Amino acid sequence: MIDDVVDLAIVGAGPAGMAAAVTACELGLSVAVFDEQAAPGGQIYRNAENASNASRSLRQALGPDYLSGADQIRAFRACGARYHPRTRVWDVPEEGALAIVDDNGARLVRTKRILVASGAMERPVPLPGWTLPGVMGVGAAQTLLKIEGLVPDEPYIIAGGGPLTLLTAVQLTRLARPPKALLLTERVNDYLHAVGYLPDALRSFPLLTKGLKWLRELKRCGVPVVRGIEDLRAEGEARVERIHWRRGGQPASMDTGLLLLHHGVTPAFELAAVAGCETVWDAEQAAWLPKADRWGATTSGGVAVAGDAGGIAGAAAAALTGSLSGLDAACALGRIDRTERDRRAIPLESRLVRERRIRPFLDALYRPPLDWRRPPDDDTIVCRCESVIAGEIRAAARLGCTGPNQIKSFTRCGMGPCQGRMCAFAVAELIAEQTHADPGQVGHHRIRPPVKPVTVAELASLAGIERLAGRRSGLLKGGGT
Repeated sequence: MIDDVVDLAIVGAGPAGMAAAVTACELGLSVAVFDEQAAPGGQIYRNAENASNASRSLRQALGPDYLSGADQIRAFRACGARYHPRTRVWDVPEEGALAIVDDNGARLVRTKRILVASGAMERPVPLPGWTLPGVMGVGAAQTLLKIEGLVPDEPYIIAGGGPLTLLTAVQLTRLARPPKALLLTERVNDYLHAVGYLPDALRSFPLLTKGLKWLRELKRCGVPVVRGIEDLRAEGEARVERIHWRRGGQPASMDTGLLLLHHGVTPAFELAAVAGCETVWDAEQAAWLPKADRWGATTSGGVAVAGDAGGIAGAAAAALTGSLSGLDAACALGRIDRTERDRRAIPLESRLVRERRIRPFLDALYRPPLDWRRPPDDDTIVCRCESVIAGEIRAAARLGCTGPNQIKSFTRCGMGPCQGRMCAFAVAELIAEQTHADPGQVGHHRIRPPVKPVTVAELASLAGIERLAGRRSGLLKGGGT
């Protein structure tokens, strides 16, 4: 089946997608929002509308920033947008079309404009032992906390860097489950790099002091905080049993049955890429992101990006970019003129500048160190789907494979169910290491549909459509991945 045409189709119901929907609906656009999750809020506000049912201790631990998401969700629910939860968008097969899968199977949605607000994913950190049971991302621990109120029932360690690392340690400590240790990667060079951005960061003083308050709270609760760690590795037989690291050249180790890793998030740009949007390498965020203007408009006509999908800047900034994209969509479809769009944008852009002031400082301070981006041990698994180790990628690069797509042909790295999401950054970094290039020059895997898993049965439900898409018809005619 083919849905009726909507003015604006939004992919993702996080802060950016919700704000864009509210703005667009206020200006008279018909809006459909497609979301993989069961309820709106995205990762940052996951389950926030049900927070009132949580215990008082859990609400206090999660904090006011998280609880404020309930107000945004209520505004979104009331705005008039058609909300489609549990829906995967797996292709942009042609201009003005989305290929989606929900409980009723696969179908096409026709739209005049597309906004990709797909958020971000936790950066994979291919360290020795990262595939052992008992090693998981801090983001996954956050999801369990927000949805079910689950906390670790055994001693655990948090390692890495970034605001989420500190926040999660504080939240779990408030719930009487403090980590055995908080191991941070910030080194002297990181502080020296970041200090140049400090004047602007100081203009966002309340945001800057949040991290300092969290560290003081952890110190009061007796949580050991170790800075400057390197060469982190996990060991164990059936699961993680201990971890090792070095600090200042001195080795250290600690027993643990649970290790939570984190070193920032990266834009979920895959859908924008299959829509034909040009991507660029952001050296400070060490990530690829779609090339976009101040409104989120990309190089692919009729497709825009908003929120963390277009660059990591936090929840408040994401919502503002969503509102700006909503304004631009209304302007492009003739509901308001450019003068009105620009007038309405002034306060939004002013607030966005304030929200973004601290970002260069954070990007510099928490940039993932090389040993977290380029596994030093050749035996470390890089591609979890196909069990490809770092040594195989280095060997292929030395043989002359200068890009991830060649590496894929030689090693199958990136050909598994995740389609390279878990290995793309490490592959590019390892090639860059061997070729003395920049990861941005190396590039990323060629991203092809489906960008989300689709079963043959789901594809079969498209049999009644005469043409899925002119430039993508090979997908249903036996085209490869």
